[in-house]
Amino acid sequence: MMVLNDCGEDEVAIEFGSGDGLPVINSLLKNQFNGKIDGYELNQSACEVANAKIATYELEDRYVIHNSCFFNSAKPDSRYLVSNPPYLPSLDDDIYLPLLRGGMDGSGITRQLLSLDYENVMLMISSYSNPVDTIDYAIVKGYYVSKFLVTPLEFGYYSSEPKVRNTIAKLREHNMAFYSENVYLLAGVLFQKQHKAPVDLSNELIQLMTSL
Repeated sequence: MMVLNDCGEDEVAIEFGSGDGLPVINSLLKNQFNGKIDGYELNQSACEVANAKIATYELEDRYVIHNSCFFNSAKPDSRYLVSNPPYLPSLDDDIYLPLLRGGMDGSGITRQLLSLDYENVMLMISSYSNPVDTIDYAIVKGYYVSKFLVTPLEFGYYSSEPKVRNTIAKLREHNMAFYSENVYLLAGVLFQKQHKAPVDLSNELIQLMTSL
């Protein structure tokens, strides 16, 4: 919604890692956005499920998901990139679901997306995936935090895997992960290029993400 409310009538937005498509579908059903969202999803089964749901809600003219690698695909020009990127920290891919691994500290793919130089980037940022360095990296890349929404979440099946939790615990020892016994924080963050951002809320976001 942060992105769709800001888009022009014929705007095109790009989505990395569409999954089952429900977050975007739910947003489109609540919004008068008349542009188009091009999603990219590597998992063939997830892509088929997502496109079936899109057809059920008759949103094919506004939302299309491609079963292809985002980084290797030809994409339409766009000012907007949205993603809930993989952010599980792990030393290697030998975990329950390797596609959810975001690198050794969980922020690798997030940084890769920020390096693509889109004017507006909406990302989900986890408090246990080195959020401070991630936000600092965005600033170096010319972004400010213009909007965000933070939600507390319980550790789930994949984040509770011993190998992942041990990595998170080690990150915490180095002030790179922040969480309580029961919850971590997940933030939806709209990064905008500094010359376009109406305000910079980077410090406020860092204060919240490191509060546990």
